[in-house]
Amino acid sequence: MWFGVLAILGATVRGTVTPAPRSGGTVSTQPVDRKDPSVTYVIAQPCVDLKDKACVEECPVDCIYEGERMLYIHPDECVDCGACEPVCPVEAIFYEDDVPEQWKDYTAANAEFFDELGSPGGAAKHGLIARDAAVVSALEPQEHEGH
Repeated sequence: MWFGVLAILGATVRGTVTPAPRSGGTVSTQPVDRKDPSVTYVIAQPCVDLKDKACVEECPVDCIYEGERMLYIHPDECVDCGACEPVCPVEAIFYEDDVPEQWKDYTAANAEFFDELGSPGGAAKHGLIARDAAVVSALEPQEHEGH
């Protein structure tokens, strides 16, 4: 069953993940270039010091990793399904073209987080990764109402 779901979303059996097109078009079979900070979905500042993890439970390809202070979407592993976006209680997840101007740095931050880690093929086996992207580490502690 999962193979069928992943195939529909744009993944292959070998684990190489390519984004599914948002509106028509074709699916690329080339790996995503991580040097380009273009990420399919982006987790932004509202997640810092909250890490609700509803998105982690919803993600069918296990591409949302836990950093010290926030969650990050792996740009090579995300299949552009959008399942994470509506379940985020603080609306911290955006399609890359829709990231608000004040949080544009988080697009690069989501890619930067994986510079040392590479593409491990799933967040569940890693658990908490005791670091964050520079933009997150530089922030003062964030408070969240009701959380």
